[in-house]
Amino acid sequence: MRTVLINTGTELLLGDVQDKHLSFISHQILPLGLRIDEQRTVPDGTAIRDALNELFLRAEIIFVTGGLGPTSDDITREIVAELLGLELRRDDAVMTAISERLSKRSIRSTNRIPRQADVPAGARVLTNENGTAPGLYLRKDVNPRIRSPHLFLLPGPPRELQPMFCESVMSILRSIVPASLKLSRRLYKIAMTGESIIEEAIGEEILAIPGIELGYCARPAEVDLRIIGEAAGVDRADAIIRSKLGSSIFSTNDESLEEVIVKLLTERKETIALAESCTGGLLAHRITNVPGASAVFLAAYVTYSNDAKVDALGLVSDLIKKHGAVSEPVARAMAEGARARARSTYAIATTGIAGPTGGSVEKPAGTVHVALASTDQETIARRFFFPSDRETFKQMTAQAAFELLRKKLRTEV
Repeated sequence: MRTVLINTGTELLLGDVQDKHLSFISHQILPLGLRIDEQRTVPDGTAIRDALNELFLRAEIIFVTGGLGPTSDDITREIVAELLGLELRRDDAVMTAISERLSKRSIRSTNRIPRQADVPAGARVLTNENGTAPGLYLRKDVNPRIRSPHLFLLPGPPRELQPMFCESVMSILRSIVPASLKLSRRLYKIAMTGESIIEEAIGEEILAIPGIELGYCARPAEVDLRIIGEAAGVDRADAIIRSKLGSSIFSTNDESLEEVIVKLLTERKETIALAESCTGGLLAHRITNVPGASAVFLAAYVTYSNDAKVDALGLVSDLIKKHGAVSEPVARAMAEGARARARSTYAIATTGIAGPTGGSVEKPAGTVHVALASTDQETIARRFFFPSDRETFKQMTAQAAFELLRKKLRTEV
């Protein structure tokens, strides 16, 4: 079933707001066998009329987001009613819900707010528990005289749209989408391995399975591997992927690497500390974004200068003079110093040259050393080379550091 998403809102086209609906809706509808075949973004106002006029002829399902509010540029419901030749009627139940919501929040009503209770004849109201504007569903050919697809009119704010989609839209979609379209989807997240290497390992065998779609999405030091198809074929592909890439896969649940690490450390009742130089606190930032991190994360030392490395981590200044701040011995000493001071099970250290300046022939910009200290084994150190912009360099270094810890935790299971 050809499915189209129309996002309305001038703020999207100006770049003031980023679209969050495509990713969310696409993930929700895929198990039903639906894909977003086309996405359009149109400004507030009458531009939606032209988009719908064209798409009515070749779409079977259309999602429209935004334009259901009380202001003068919110005219989605009016345009749809006009195009379908449907009368707009004030819905008393919706109006009561709006009034009660405003009263509970001590918000003054205006003469435009009741517009949100206007419902095209034949439309089904989708309750909005997080805002005043309800969503609307209009079935295919709701007006027998005018050809139209299944139409879902949804609020623009994600905090309103997403619960409505899960609680109301999905049940409607299940009733109109043929069971034969249902698909399975698996995701495998892999760090520190290029997509071409992954493809070389599994690509030919996976694509030999009838009906399987294989895809890759590369990010700094990370690749998402995706397979889609009927359940039997996906199971065959899954067996191949796990046999070829098993130890490299850090998640099949769309978790970040730091989420996996926090979970593993929590399960083992172990702790982590950090000593960061070139990453400037990025590792700590990522770990503390994970709920429950306080159970495993003890301390972070951002020691950008050489003096800070000596003062905060107890490094011997002669070590830095002899080897340089960006070196394996210094990375090892930083990790060991952080672990000793925080009394943690593990400690990670990063020291490198983010660039674009500061490099040399022996240590060009992009050089970084990562070390992992632990209570039970000798400190591990690795040298990497990530020649890129500063932000990407930091992200790749963080990935390398987290993956070093993940592999250690995995081998000790």
